[in-house]
Amino acid sequence: MAEPSAFPVSGTCACAGVSMTLAAPPRSMLLCACLDCQQATGAGHAALALMALVDVAVTGQTGSWAVTAASGAQTTRYFCSRCGTPVFGKSSRAGAHMLVAAGFFVGHSNWFRPAALIFARSMLDWDKIDDKLPRYETYKT
Repeated sequence: MAEPSAFPVSGTCACAGVSMTLAAPPRSMLLCACLDCQQATGAGHAALALMALVDVAVTGQTGSWAVTAASGAQTTRYFCSRCGTPVFGKSSRAGAHMLVAAGFFVGHSNWFRPAALIFARSMLDWDKIDDKLPRYETYKT
């Protein structure tokens, strides 16, 4: 788990038009290899921190894109409307939480320690993730 002493932590998008501060440690940290995350990141997985909405402050202009997942849940991804940097996502399954992109805190993300890989069923062979990390075929339950 992230060290509480690392918080608050702040970061900005690539153009500095959006800033975000996490006031407390994440509820959970994970890697997600679902097809939506692969497409959104352009990589084999997303690195995400599950945060309570009350622990996150975001300023600046964000755009959004919503998709309906195979589960039926609606996922909305938010990004800087100027430079496109991924910022966070929200799911209709978890209204009081958000999934923060750990990479948003470039240079200040040493607190990120993934506890699991979800959607391992769609993990790509070339995406090398520590074999010791617990893996779940879909959502972690």
